[in-house]
This record gives sequence, C-alpha cells and structure tokens, in this order.
Amino acid sequence: MTGKYLQATILMVLLLWLGAGCSPSPLPEVRTTMERLQREGADRFLNAEYRSVEETLSTAEKLQQEPNSEEAERYLQLARLKARLLERNLAAEKTRLDEERKFREQAELERTAAEQLRLAKENEAEEARKQEEKLSRERERSLPVYHTVKRGETLPQIAAQHDVYNDSSLWPLLYRANRDQIRDPSYIWPGQVLLIPRDVSREELAEARKYAQERQIH
Repeated sequence: MTGKYLQATILMVLLLWLGAGCSPSPLPEVRTTMERLQREGADRFLNAEYRSVEETLSTAEKLQQEPNSEEAERYLQLARLKARLLERNLAAEKTRLDEERKFREQAELERTAAEQLRLAKENEAEEARKQEEKLSRERERSLPVYHTVKRGETLPQIAAQHDVYNDSSLWPLLYRANRDQIRDPSYIWPGQVLLIPRDVSREELAEARKYAQERQIH
C-alpha cells in the first residue's frame, strides 16, 4: 500500500513542480486541511504520512523566510499534494477499519449464536436425561419387588418377564439376591418368593450378563 502511495506522490510532485510558478501560495489551504485531518485522527491512523506532510510544510515555512521564495513555493505545492494523498488514504484507512469492525461484530454475533445453540442443546439433552431418570424411577416403583415362583419356571424365564427385567441374561441378579434359598441356580421350586433387586448399577448389570454367559442354565 505504501509503494502505491509513493508512486502516486512522485507523479503528482512532478506535475506540480512544473506548474508551481504560476499558482498562488497554498499555505493557508494546506494548514486548514492538516488541522482538519488531525481532528479526524490522521496523526493516529497514519502517523508516518502525517509527519511527512508536517515536515514538508515546516520546510516550506522556513524557506519562506529566505530570499529563495520559489523553492519555498515548490515545497508548499509538495505539502499540498501530500495532504491530499493523506486525506484520501485516511478515508480509505477508516473504511478498512470500519469493515474490520463490522466483520468482528458479525463474527462475535455468530460465535454467540453458536454458543447459545450449544447451550440450548446441552440443556435439552440434560432435561431429557432427567426426564428419563424420572420415568425410570417411576417404572421401578410400579414394578414388583417380589416374585412367587410358579411350576416349571426357571431363573432365566423369570428374569425375562416384562415386569421383572425383560432380559433373561440378568438371572444372576435374582440368584445372588436370593442365595439364602437358592443353592443351585438350575433348581428353584414353586412357591418360593424371590426378591427382585431394583436399584442395580450398570456395573452390576454387566457383571450379571457376563456370569450368565459363562454359566448357561435353562
């Protein structure tokens, strides 16, 4: 960007240099322009370019105190040219900064929206989990905690019943909870009242299925 500005400056300097002799002194105009550009923040946004104009303008003002007024006029013309370039560059820089600001604001809005969506999904999932736990507890409370053995029933058949575990491979849970009256899980008797464990952890379920796989009964 600086290279383009330098080329444009050189070209305009050459043009102004050739016609400097017939133009009125631009000192008041340049001073007014520079004061306005300073108020607009040129010394902050484009400090190097701003200082360059000020240095050129100061040189012109010093030369005006000397007999060589033609040289002073040329420096004034150069200062005016630089001031015009600074004015255009400042407008371009402010436009760029404004676009960057809008881009950051849009990115922040999108980030906030994405975060809100993520939180909403997490809350929804958490609410669904709590609801499932509530329903599970309600189902457990409504299920029987004892089962009276009927003729011909086995532990896997009892475990497979809908109001027990609905899973025949969980029969070891019944066996372990009723070891006081069951010596061999292959043999149970009609009339026995078996305790049905309800508050069972995932580890206990996994262990029961593993045991059932290792020891098959009918």
